Amino acid sequence: MPYMSEDTLFAKIIRGDIPSYKIYEDDTTYAFLDIHPVTPGHVLVVSKSPAQFVWDLSEQDYSALMRTCQIIAKRLRAILDVPYVGEQIVGVDVPHAHVHVIPFSTAKEFRRVPDMNAEPDHDALETMAQKLRIEE
Repeated sequence: MPYMSEDTLFAKIIRGDIPSYKIYEDDTTYAFLDIHPVTPGHVLVVSKSPAQFVWDLSEQDYSALMRTCQIIAKRLRAILDVPYVGEQIVGVDVPHAHVHVIPFSTAKEFRRVPDMNAEPDHDALETMAQKLRIEE
């Protein structure tokens, strides 16, 4: 398994060192809003396991990650009333196993590339987080 630093951006978010718009958390995963969303409601589902890539996760951790993706996708469809929710596993932006879960209505929306230099709209993110948050 490739080495993953405990100081990745996502490790810091999981630990609470960096604030996030948390949607869901369990023993093995952490889900939060992407601050540069492809569409409103774009969620990152992150494994708490120290793996750099999704494909390096144990079977158990991979299944837990996908289970959380399903929970988030169902929540997005229900709350945002969108016909589709897609997943993207890119693996090059942050060296920490994660999945992008993106609500969308058209293929063009799903393929949109967000402006990573834009200032995040924290008010909109907080409003969305309040709508989507799943309390255990």
